[in-house]
Amino acid sequence: MTIFFGALLPYRLRFGVARAWARSMLFAGKGLCGLDYVIEGAENIPVRPSVIMIKHTTVFETYAQMVVFPPQTWVVKRELLWIPFFGWGLAAMKPIAINRGAGHSAVRQVIDKGRARLAEGIWITIFPEGTRVARGETKRYGVSGAALAKEAQCPIVPVAHNAGDLWARRGLKKRPGLIRFCIGPPIMPGDSSPKETNLLVQNWIETKMHEISTGYRDKTT
Repeated sequence: MTIFFGALLPYRLRFGVARAWARSMLFAGKGLCGLDYVIEGAENIPVRPSVIMIKHTTVFETYAQMVVFPPQTWVVKRELLWIPFFGWGLAAMKPIAINRGAGHSAVRQVIDKGRARLAEGIWITIFPEGTRVARGETKRYGVSGAALAKEAQCPIVPVAHNAGDLWARRGLKKRPGLIRFCIGPPIMPGDSSPKETNLLVQNWIETKMHEISTGYRDKTT
């Protein structure tokens, strides 16, 4: 019932409820598991609505980005909306739900719906590799975030973190420690192609991951 009535609230109030929940999860992680975190580069967050591209290795960053950034929504696989209760609540947050196998039409959907959300003042969060990846690994970065930023002429904010060193991708066990949540300088698409912009974003994220994550360093030793 709370989900259905919550959908009637203005979006910023809905997001405020979601942010409070995310903050409680971070608080629980610190109190119960010793997972502390620090935000680096908060001064890089633009004033205008932007596209956020985050390395996805754990559940931690799904909480953290809701606390750190302004009201936002997410590009998600459509199957998440089919999950009882969780999916219904997610649907109330104006996500851009795509069929990841749809190729160009999925990218077009991200662009069209993303521009509409940005025009409403809602930021767009994208996990560019499309799924959680194991620590120290990299998958192909999808181009939809860069394509959206190109058409909307808005900044892309790259984010790297080392949560995967303390929290396994598919494991429940967590090791206490400090997570560095690093926000990079905004990348403007300008006249560059989405592929060129995407490469700049990927290079920043993966270089930063190599700097802060033992998982990345282990791959090269």
